[in-house]
Amino acid sequence: MIETERLWLRNWTPADCEPFIRHTNTPGVMQWLGGVRSPDFLRDRILDRFIPWQETLGHTFWAVERKADTELLGFCGLKIADDPGSPVEGELEIGWRLREDAWGQGYAREAAAASLDFAFTTLGAAQVVALTVEGNSPSWGLMKRLGMTRRPDLDYQGPDWAEGIVIVYLIRREEWRS
Repeated sequence: MIETERLWLRNWTPADCEPFIRHTNTPGVMQWLGGVRSPDFLRDRILDRFIPWQETLGHTFWAVERKADTELLGFCGLKIADDPGSPVEGELEIGWRLREDAWGQGYAREAAAASLDFAFTTLGAAQVVALTVEGNSPSWGLMKRLGMTRRPDLDYQGPDWAEGIVIVYLIRREEWRS
């Protein structure tokens, strides 16, 4: 578990599926992620991807829990970029998804900074990428605030969730300052 001032980034449990789906499978949250998905699709992401990644890789898109009230806010963390044939396939990727009532309060930045610290200090990563789409200005705005740099040379035609071009941001270990 990673602890920040206001958050815990922790491993998933099956009990997290229902609140995660209820709070994040909304038109607002899913606007840039292919739209609202079936509950089974999202449950499978947690059970078949997020939990096994933690067990096999030692990192995942962790559940983000607010300390003050133990509410599940969404996820933030690290995975291996896996869009087949993309220029960043195999790179360490940071990602986040928080429920709407947690937006604008600095939780995503706090969780992302802790995830980058983990990537560079614990995992010894040389660099980390982040992926989004051009229209998702809150997401790429956070990437910029974290010190990440837009890399248009790495942009690529995305999978179905992207509905177009995936844009890539990158930060190297020597550029990171928590």
